[in-house]
Amino acid sequence: MKLNRIISTTFAAVTALAFTAPVIAADIAWDMPNEYGEKSVTGESDKVFAERLKKNSNGRIVITNHFGGSLGYKSKDHWSAVEDGAVPIASTYTGVFAGFDPIFLLNNMPFMATNPVQSRTLLDAAKPWYQKAFAKSNQMLLLTEPWTPVGIWSKKRINSGAEMKDLKIRTYDKNGTITLKNIGAAAIQMSWADVVPALSTNTIEAVLTSAEGGLSAKFYDYLNHFHYVNFTMGSNMVHINKKTFEDMPADLQKVVLDTAKEVEDELWSRIQARMDGNVQRLIDNGVKPINDVPAAFIDELKVAGKAAIDEWRQKLGAAEADKVVGAYQDLLKTRQ
Repeated sequence: MKLNRIISTTFAAVTALAFTAPVIAADIAWDMPNEYGEKSVTGESDKVFAERLKKNSNGRIVITNHFGGSLGYKSKDHWSAVEDGAVPIASTYTGVFAGFDPIFLLNNMPFMATNPVQSRTLLDAAKPWYQKAFAKSNQMLLLTEPWTPVGIWSKKRINSGAEMKDLKIRTYDKNGTITLKNIGAAAIQMSWADVVPALSTNTIEAVLTSAEGGLSAKFYDYLNHFHYVNFTMGSNMVHINKKTFEDMPADLQKVVLDTAKEVEDELWSRIQARMDGNVQRLIDNGVKPINDVPAAFIDELKVAGKAAIDEWRQKLGAAEADKVVGAYQDLLKTRQ
């Protein structure tokens, strides 16, 4: 009888505790793909966001990063994957989203934004347009992550447009493809995951991308020159399924938004140091950094890129294009 009383009393105490203890929200677990590698600047940026969000939410939100397309998604697949909820969140080079909305070519327009101040300003000015585009497909933009300026990786030094003739070069979006075809190159738009295999089989012999991107993928095993043409300075965007966001408690929604802003500011504030360090990383890996690209060659690229800008204006609508570029130019005046 005494044992029964002890068991009964213990059960009653445990039951009472179960009904009076505060309910702790279940952890939210997200898988976040990025086609680029873990050691790329956007791969490292993704890890900062994941770690900071876990800390700021006291462990209630946990992101598992998936790099190098390991979830089976290429960048162009992220739009539908996030829209449909196949993944709740993704980190994407969004120039590949131009087929969904031409606004996604803006931040990679030839020679429009070529340094950190210009690139961040262009993104900030155009943020209402980006959010509107994402909203059409049940998504939200959380933050942008900087890449470093785009140049040309090649096997030998290139000094002019004439030396680009018939060069088999990989591009990453329509802007680059139009520009390099106009200058005479055999430009091929290619997903990031396919670049190294194409280099190893000589399918391509040059790549339009950043010093950062090429270093992270070890292009120096195939190419030993990097030309600082500053074609553009793009970014990844971290975008989330809108329903996933709205289904979270209000306090966690605020944590996500506040953390996104905190991390975004931090990433952009330190990208210049990363760019400076990449020069030595190129040299250490046997790559010659070409900082004295002839001005005449840059001018040729600018002329060749004008067709990309004109086509973008036509697709977005001239009035709307002028509005967003005007917003960029006005905001840039306050930051330079």
